[in-house]
Amino acid sequence: MQEDDLSKIDINDQRIVENKELNFFEALIPVIILMGLLAYNIFFADGAMFGDYSNQIILLIGGGVALIDGLYNKVPISLMIKEVWENLKSVFVPILILLLVGALAGTWLISGVIPAMVYYGLQVLSPEIFLPASVIIAAIISIATGSSWTTSATVGIALVGIGTALGINPGMIAGAVISGAYFGDKMSPLSDTTNLAPAMAGTDLFTHIKYMTITTVPTILVTLVVFGIISASIEPTGSADVSNLLLSIDKAFNITPWLFLVPVVVIALILLKTKPLVSLASGVVLAAVFAVVFQSEVLSSLSDSSVSAITDAIFTDTSVATDNEKLNELFSAGGMKGMLWTIFLIICAMVFGGIMDGIGALSRITKALLSVATTVFGLFASTVLSCLGLNTIASDQYLAIVIPGKMFKKAYDDKGLAPENLSRTLEDSGTVTSVLIPWNTCGAYQSGVLGVGVGEYFIYAIFNWLSPITTLIFAALRIKIKYLLKK
Repeated sequence: MQEDDLSKIDINDQRIVENKELNFFEALIPVIILMGLLAYNIFFADGAMFGDYSNQIILLIGGGVALIDGLYNKVPISLMIKEVWENLKSVFVPILILLLVGALAGTWLISGVIPAMVYYGLQVLSPEIFLPASVIIAAIISIATGSSWTTSATVGIALVGIGTALGINPGMIAGAVISGAYFGDKMSPLSDTTNLAPAMAGTDLFTHIKYMTITTVPTILVTLVVFGIISASIEPTGSADVSNLLLSIDKAFNITPWLFLVPVVVIALILLKTKPLVSLASGVVLAAVFAVVFQSEVLSSLSDSSVSAITDAIFTDTSVATDNEKLNELFSAGGMKGMLWTIFLIICAMVFGGIMDGIGALSRITKALLSVATTVFGLFASTVLSCLGLNTIASDQYLAIVIPGKMFKKAYDDKGLAPENLSRTLEDSGTVTSVLIPWNTCGAYQSGVLGVGVGEYFIYAIFNWLSPITTLIFAALRIKIKYLLKK
């Protein structure tokens, strides 16, 4: 993610709460209950154990168990509340971004921006190359902006629309977009996680990026090959109907290349390091203006007043009817209202993660992993497991980098390993896997923006789940493991 894209990270403020009264089993109790309830909800209750907001309620139940655990171990409730508040403050900007992305989706629909992207994309991106092309496009935008979130909110939405119109599985498309976006996020010097990891490990930014290429480049190449094979083997149902799709879009909207000025301006503002909130808000306002200029007939079909139609697109549901059922489903947006489920999920995850941090459970679990790291491979494996665990428990990729970074730094030094080993492992397992956890801020964001559930894109987010495996393979085979120079 881009610097200032989410919460501003001040490394000196990232403290780790320790609690000597809490043992390892007690630290795991809230996690066991949380994972058990989530598993039951998924496999036995069809995701509706507590209605539409089952995951949110389960996270709050886990937080309640953690709170009781903390009170039993003499943790002041004021400390737990303080950590929850710190967590909630850290996601204030992401929540605003989510609301703006909802508004962006609505206004880009009624202005014709998304339909224009789909219209021209159908003519350029053939099904045979669509998935690997999506990986590359997302990677380029993400490297340029340093933000996987911005990439998904702009070209990601368009690619999902184009691919869906071609009849390609949305999970495949989202997996390709996320794979490319997180590759770019990792390799961009503008990304805040790419700056955070070397700072925690004790190395410099460009040494870190250079060392990451050892595992990251092979992983993205494998990802491209797999998507190339998938693209060549699938038979999209929409390929034969492209001419009819184009005709339907042309009837419903006034399609013109001028509409591309809106996303170009947004991406240009981001490249100029304008704050994401300002960039996205500019995209909403500009799209609203373009809707009035280019899509007067669309606005009149939605409401008696253009202002009312635009307001509905920003805040509530909106849809533009065409003579094609497939496009009718595609040309609908939930506005800010459509992002509320995701926002509630993030808030509940921050409550759970804050209490777990406040009672010292995160520190205790990480220390337990560190204690079994007796070999070089064991140290790498413990780091990976720690990052994966914290992405799951704390629901925040920053904590998944900061806590293992602080905890494992001395252990790497004691074994004579250069700090870039740690920084690379933090990124290979902390940054990229955050999007694979439905209640993690990144997983919730990506599924909300792309309109595809984590369970649908998980297996196709090849780069993201393959990265920690690659780093473990390289560690096991001692490939390019850099040691400290002995004095």
